[in-house]
Amino acid sequence: MVGASRKIVRRAGWLALCAGVLVVALLVDWPSRLRGKPDTQDTLAEAIDSSSDYLVRHCNDQGRFAYQVFLDSKHDFKPRYNIIRHAGAIYALAASQRRHPSPEKLAALRRAVEFLRRKAIGPLPEHPDTLAVWSGPEEDGEGTPPSAKLGGTGLGLVALLSAEQVGAASVPLEDLRGLGRFLVFMQETDGNYYAKYTPGPLGRHQLGRSLYYPGEAALGLLMLYEKDPQPIWLNTAAKAMAYLARLRRQADVVEPDHWALLATARLWPVCDECRPPLPRETLSRHAVQICRRMLNDRPWLPSESPWAGCLTSDGRTCPTATRIEGLAAALTFLPDEHSELRQEIRQAVGPAVDFLRRSQICHGPYAGGIPGAVASGDPVEPPPKSWGGVCPESEIRVDFVQHAISAMIQWEQLQNEDSVLVNGGD
Repeated sequence: MVGASRKIVRRAGWLALCAGVLVVALLVDWPSRLRGKPDTQDTLAEAIDSSSDYLVRHCNDQGRFAYQVFLDSKHDFKPRYNIIRHAGAIYALAASQRRHPSPEKLAALRRAVEFLRRKAIGPLPEHPDTLAVWSGPEEDGEGTPPSAKLGGTGLGLVALLSAEQVGAASVPLEDLRGLGRFLVFMQETDGNYYAKYTPGPLGRHQLGRSLYYPGEAALGLLMLYEKDPQPIWLNTAAKAMAYLARLRRQADVVEPDHWALLATARLWPVCDECRPPLPRETLSRHAVQICRRMLNDRPWLPSESPWAGCLTSDGRTCPTATRIEGLAAALTFLPDEHSELRQEIRQAVGPAVDFLRRSQICHGPYAGGIPGAVASGDPVEPPPKSWGGVCPESEIRVDFVQHAISAMIQWEQLQNEDSVLVNGGD
């Protein structure tokens, strides 16, 4: 019996040793590339710079971003290139250049802007003074006719104006107005938008409609209004936001539309100039609905969980980042009467930013990249849903990185503003 007990003890010790080696191996391999450090202002700044550098390194000589890469070398999947996400990457990189200028970011922005203008922007056949961002077969599939998506032109306008603001582009005003005219052309009389324009009999239509297109279009028009204060840009954007507010007013659950919140933050200071007037109460009610939806989606997770801070129940980074963008934007305009909601937003966004920062690859060829999801660390917990057989934990896509940069920059700005207020700055 004593000998048998010793064998059991030795076997248990051996199994414990193997388990320990396995844990160490896992920590040394992929997870070791994640940051996982306490969230301080310095490490947040480091994370922003690292993800910005990732975009710079993955923008080739022609100005095209590496749309998708894999941590798992088994994948050899070449996706279609998404021009809307290309524009989003310019938007995020321009914000990074604004906060921390560098010649490398400036050069990458110039390449990316030229790619956008050269490859995707062109006139409508029957309206040569109206420009759009076009999607071709590379994006929509072979045999698909070229089409202009509402969100593509909206974000294209956002990208060009953002790049201009940091000296990375010089776009003729008439070209910017041409893009604005397309967004006006795509609006229906009630403020709703057509989703897509295809030359020929189809014309303006709703095929391929996206939740985010109206907010993207409104944001582009509002940024154009700041540069070129013609009432048509402001009124078209306001009409779109009023339509969304009416559409969602009676809904029990609304979509987590972060682009609508970003557009509302731009519209808020000038909504008194709209014709017809757009009450701030309408905007704030709509914003509160969206914020509540985002906050209600949060799972309860213990602080030691790898998913702690994630704003969705599946450990994914991109929807967490987009929610941070929307919630952080709401903090810039929600009135004091919503002080409890504002506090709840801050309590959610801080840990969510920390979750994003922990997800970031911190060394190697993909340093600064943001995977699609974080492993739960729990063999019982189901993994995040895969797309096309690709595990999101091993996939880095340009929009994952772009949204993370935008989210972290917005949170950093809010922290800096709070610090100024606390310290009595001007």
